[in-house]
Amino acid sequence: MRDGDTGESMDWSSLILISVDDHVVEPPGMFAGRLPARYADRAPQVVLEDGEARWVFEGAQWQNIGLNAVVGRPIEEYGLEPQRFADMRDGCHQTDARVADMSANGVLASLCFPTFPKFAGTWFLTSADLALAREVLRAYNDWHLEEWCGPHPDRFIPLGIVPLWDATEAAAEVRRLAERGCHAVSFPDNPVPSACRRSTAVTGIRSGRRATTLAPWSACTSGPRRRSRSPPRTHPSRSP
Repeated sequence: MRDGDTGESMDWSSLILISVDDHVVEPPGMFAGRLPARYADRAPQVVLEDGEARWVFEGAQWQNIGLNAVVGRPIEEYGLEPQRFADMRDGCHQTDARVADMSANGVLASLCFPTFPKFAGTWFLTSADLALAREVLRAYNDWHLEEWCGPHPDRFIPLGIVPLWDATEAAAEVRRLAERGCHAVSFPDNPVPSACRRSTAVTGIRSGRRATTLAPWSACTSGPRRRSRSPPRTHPSRSP
C-alpha cells in the first residue's frame, strides 16, 4: 500500500496507535491573512528578544519552554528554559514532518491540543478586547483545520477551542466547527484563568446538538471552584 500523502510504500497495519494527548507548537506567521483588516496588525505574533522567540499578544508575552518540545532530545536536556523554533525537531511545528514522525513511531492518528493559547485557549480570557479575542480564536481554529490537519485529514483528529467568556458565543463556535467537520473541542475544568490547570477534549459534537448540552462556563466564573458538567455521550481525555 502507498501513502497518499507521501507516495511512499507503507504497511498500514504497523500503525496501531491513536494518540489523543499530543500538542502542536504553533509556527510563526500562522495568523497571516486570517483576521479582518481592522485587526490584522493586532494578531498574536512571534518576536525575537534576547535570542528567544516569544509570542506577543496585547502586551502579554509567552515563550516556548524546553518541555513543550522534547522529542528527539535526551532526558537530561529536558527543562523549562526558553526554546527557539530552530532548536526543535521540525515535527513539533511542521505538519508534514509531524506525519513522518508519526509514521516512524507507529502512530496512525493524533489529536493535538494548543500550546501558545494555553489550556484550551484560556490566554484569550484575559484579553481587554474580547471582540479581537474572538476573531483571533476563530482564526486559530481555521488555521488548525486548514493548515495543520487539512494536508493530512486521515492522520489528524481536529480539535477546536471556544470563547470561554460567553456560553452563547461558545455554542456558536462549536456549531461552526461542526459544520466544517471538526467534532471535538477542548475546554478547562474551570475557565477562571487562575484556576485553569488542565484541559479536556470532548468529542462527538454534532452541528444539530442543542447548546444547552454545553458545559455551563458562566456558572464557573465566580465563587468556589466547581467542575463543569460535560456533554452527554462523549469520551473525554485529559492532558496534564
